[in-house]
Amino acid sequence: MTRPRTGRGRLLLVLALATAVTAFTATVPLLRGFFDLRVYYGTVHTWVHHGGLIYDYRVPGTRYGFTYPPFAAVLMLPLAPLGRNTAIAASLVLSTAALGVVLRVLAGDRWRCYGWYRWSLALCALALFEPLRDTFSFGQVNVVLLALVLTDARLLAGGRGRWAGAGIGLAAAVKLTPALFIGMLLLAGRRRAAAQATAVVAAATALAALVDPAASRFYWTRALWDTGRVGRLDYVSNQSLQGVLARLGETGRPLWALAALATLCVWAWRTRRAARAGDWGAAFALTAAAACLVSPITWVHHLVWLLPSFAVLLRAGHRRVAGALYAVLCTSVVWLWVDDASGLDGFLGSNLYTWLTLGLLLGLPVRQPRAALALPRARSASAIPAAPSTASPAPTAVPDQSSSGAPDVAAATGAADAVGRGLGRSASSEPTGST
Repeated sequence: MTRPRTGRGRLLLVLALATAVTAFTATVPLLRGFFDLRVYYGTVHTWVHHGGLIYDYRVPGTRYGFTYPPFAAVLMLPLAPLGRNTAIAASLVLSTAALGVVLRVLAGDRWRCYGWYRWSLALCALALFEPLRDTFSFGQVNVVLLALVLTDARLLAGGRGRWAGAGIGLAAAVKLTPALFIGMLLLAGRRRAAAQATAVVAAATALAALVDPAASRFYWTRALWDTGRVGRLDYVSNQSLQGVLARLGETGRPLWALAALATLCVWAWRTRRAARAGDWGAAFALTAAAACLVSPITWVHHLVWLLPSFAVLLRAGHRRVAGALYAVLCTSVVWLWVDDASGLDGFLGSNLYTWLTLGLLLGLPVRQPRAALALPRARSASAIPAAPSTASPAPTAVPDQSSSGAPDVAAATGAADAVGRGLGRSASSEPTGST
């Protein structure tokens, strides 16, 4: 494909792509009807206006209700005075702002260098990304939590670690899965940040217990351990290790615990290595991938946490690999096995996003530790040619426009550089619950 070389040609290309993407997202994928936002909205309104309990509410006609810790309900209290349409608008605005933060962090300080054209191509590519489509269509909070966590990544990479940890702590207080990032801070030797994150979680949990003691008692003693409140483990949207086992008919906890433990061992080894090298982008991306794998339930929209992994791949120059993996996550291919995941094709196809996430955990490129990169002292400094900077590749290394797929467009935005510096068929009427 010939690249447009004039401003008018670029504008026409962007308009054509935006039109095609809009038509695709409006007609081909299953629209989720803001189901999770309906859970949040109904829970808060029942709690505030009708004196109901947080965990007693169910979306009419379903068995699904609120599954987050009580602190999440406290944060969602601003929904109480809003009408439903206003709440939907507020959700879209908040998610869009959070996505802007995510892209700003991944693009780094040179984000202005890439111009409207490259950013427009990147946004068209992101609109095709199934986890992100579902996040917006469900009215989900995951992109907001990702923004909080990546804010801490930016602080650590920028040498302002004394303030890091609060974002991770707040995200973990809203939803348990991001708590694994506290483990990442400990592996990296950032005890102050880990302590700050833990303190935020504790304070938020205590606040929720003060606001509604009965809800807190119910959640931590009963609701937390009942995965049936969230959804079926074997539902094809569950792209965690537990989901793989459930689709094989193995619903017991021992085998899942063993698989999760093995995954966490690999995560700890690779994350510690990334932290030693000061590669915060890889450390956060590895942690996000591991969290998706070991969580008992990881719906497809939770895989928005894989976005930092693609930035790391682009930074390392693996543009074709990033493009292929990104394209798979735009296809909704796992839904082909929504009714029957039996046989070899079902085992491979219905779990495809899990295999992709596992591949990222095992193969995501990580920079070597600084000690391994040190030059031999015996050689004269004048005899050693200058090494190219890994922090700021020359702008000419990034083509003006990629024609090889969605993640190549992301490469044009410079996300790879930033992380290197530290940072159709209807699926089913079965909802995935508010998780």
